[in-house]
Amino acid sequence: MVSAEAARNVVGIIGNVISFGLFLSPVPTFYRICKKKDVEEFQPYPYAATVLNCLFWILYGLPIVKPDSTLVVTINSVGLVFELIYLSIFCIFDTQNKGRKKVFLVLFGEVIFMAAIVVTTFLAFHTHERRTLFVGVFCDIFNILMYASPLTIVKKVVTTKSVEYMPLSLSLANFLNGCVWTAYALIRFDIFMLVSNGLGAFFGFLQLVLYAFYYKSTPKRGSQDVKPSEIQLSASDAASRA
Repeated sequence: MVSAEAARNVVGIIGNVISFGLFLSPVPTFYRICKKKDVEEFQPYPYAATVLNCLFWILYGLPIVKPDSTLVVTINSVGLVFELIYLSIFCIFDTQNKGRKKVFLVLFGEVIFMAAIVVTTFLAFHTHERRTLFVGVFCDIFNILMYASPLTIVKKVVTTKSVEYMPLSLSLANFLNGCVWTAYALIRFDIFMLVSNGLGAFFGFLQLVLYAFYYKSTPKRGSQDVKPSEIQLSASDAASRA
């Protein structure tokens, strides 16, 4: 009979694979940026936000905060590397300097904020339970924001009756990611992972419903001249839900 720990590890590995796919989802966007040597209308903020999200989950998964959470640390470490690469590409090709300075300022602010949280965690809290509670609250706040971010496109989808800028692959991966990490949290109960990922699965489901409803009314590519202002979904964010 499979033990609960073995089942949890299997689910965690599946979650890592799905989250890895989410981290890769911005690749077409940055390939386009590299090809055109211009960031156009793309914005760096979702990727910068995901950096902070990954940092929080890495801290949460450390043995001195939440023991036996190696899989949480691994996927968010991978996600952190991807997000920093994306931001580096953005800064390199930000030829009009529209967001380069802001990226540096945001990242600097995140480092200062994260340093304050780390110091507070280890100096003010001296048990795993209290450290988990303190860090977990921040993880849930940022994770829920990451999961809900794709819903910012809802108004555009409804008004244009088009899902052109809400990719099905990303919405589906978002939903599956939330479901898998919710299962992971239930096998050995983890309230912080359960809350944010449970809501993430729900938000992902709403995206899929919206996609199904407006898919048929979406104009075929090339049928009209629309300047892309793509949703900036840092799939990575989703992965950071690990």
